[in-house]
Amino acid sequence: MLDVQLEEVLAGAPEGAGEALGLVEGFDDALALGFARVGEEAAGALAALAGALAASPIGERVSEAAGKVAAGSVGDEHLAALAGGRAALAGAVHDALLGRLDTALGRSRAPWEPARDGQGGSAGEGPAFGNLLDGCRVWLRELAIVGWRGVDHDLAGSADQTIEALLAVPELRGLAVLLDGLAAELRASSPVATMDRLPARRWADLWARGLLLAQRGPWQGGAEPVSGRLLILGADVHEHATVVRAQVHGVLEPAGGGPATLVRTSVAAAKVDTIVGPAAWRLMGGHPVLLGALAGHHSLEITDMPLLPGGDLVWHDDRAAAGEPADPFATARVALSGASAPAVAPLDRHPVRIAEPVFLEGYSVDSGSCDLVPAGGGRALPLDLDRLPRGGPLTPELVAASSACIGLMRWDGRWLLQPLAVQATVKKKPVAAHNGDWAMGPTDPKVVKAEARAGDVVAVLRERAGRLLRK
Repeated sequence: MLDVQLEEVLAGAPEGAGEALGLVEGFDDALALGFARVGEEAAGALAALAGALAASPIGERVSEAAGKVAAGSVGDEHLAALAGGRAALAGAVHDALLGRLDTALGRSRAPWEPARDGQGGSAGEGPAFGNLLDGCRVWLRELAIVGWRGVDHDLAGSADQTIEALLAVPELRGLAVLLDGLAAELRASSPVATMDRLPARRWADLWARGLLLAQRGPWQGGAEPVSGRLLILGADVHEHATVVRAQVHGVLEPAGGGPATLVRTSVAAAKVDTIVGPAAWRLMGGHPVLLGALAGHHSLEITDMPLLPGGDLVWHDDRAAAGEPADPFATARVALSGASAPAVAPLDRHPVRIAEPVFLEGYSVDSGSCDLVPAGGGRALPLDLDRLPRGGPLTPELVAASSACIGLMRWDGRWLLQPLAVQATVKKKPVAAHNGDWAMGPTDPKVVKAEARAGDVVAVLRERAGRLLRK
């Protein structure tokens, strides 16, 4: 199955992708130096970015912005145009990669439809929103002027008050989390001038996306309520020092019939860096229906759950109920190939954001390279084992012993497979392991004993926090 579906995809990047990403890299290098004084090389990178977009609808604005910034005039509108140009090039590469993958998988995808008048969330509704967005743009402009090498502790922390205010507004929380993450990385790296190597691509990704999200106007189309049966494929767990998120991928079978579609839904919680591994699941305990379905491998009946055009369900635990048992591997074998994919929202069109569910079987794992090797030969598919969460039973050893895998196809300069669940044979017995198996608590006796010895970190921290609040 691996060799038939993905052989052409693994052959290399689409034509022109390398050149487009090279232009993005040139812009990122210029941003790292800062726009206070744009040198000849940085000015050339800005001009090259504008030249590549000359025939596009935003070509004139990007060209004007590149000229103004090179001349020392760094205005909000000029930075927004350059960020938009950078996003357009990354989006073109994203579309080429995803289109090739969809073709290989035989997967249909809905086209993106712009929000109609009166629909969609707006970043500029009300003066309070406008003031907060203004504060975000001021900080991002200061970063662009001094460049990453000019960032110190004072500049990295100067957005803290604005970010705290953003977090209190549900409509702006996504922007708040993004900027909070960027600020935290900059603080941890300050003074950045002393760093040997900059994560220039990553920081530029965050800067550009933050700047675009901080513009006034519609971000995406409005949500529509959907009902039906949600069949879970697996969970992608993102764990950082200050936040943990479980993004659940599944197939939605609409009530009353209609084609099945791929959807995602996420639940998250703030945390401290001492809460790691299985304990992090307890922070998301306010969603027992979803977590119970993950751990118990059953379907969910959802009623009037908001669905965004990009395929994201806005999760409400009170609008879901546990359904019949549903093995994710049975769902992957039967329902995944026929499910259509949602459109990708414009601001999400970036190669690093590709995360497409796939089911692969009939392979072996090369113990040296950690690549999936098709049974009949052909190109191998590298595994992304760095993304395996610490709060589940899925281990590199189980992946190496597996013969079937539910995973996410990702792009990081090459195609990678991130396992979400595997079927393997261990000591001549079939074993299945999923990232979400411990969503309601670990089931491995050794892990249970280790947690019992260490104590409940979450309960201890909550008790201490309550004590502090009572003082």
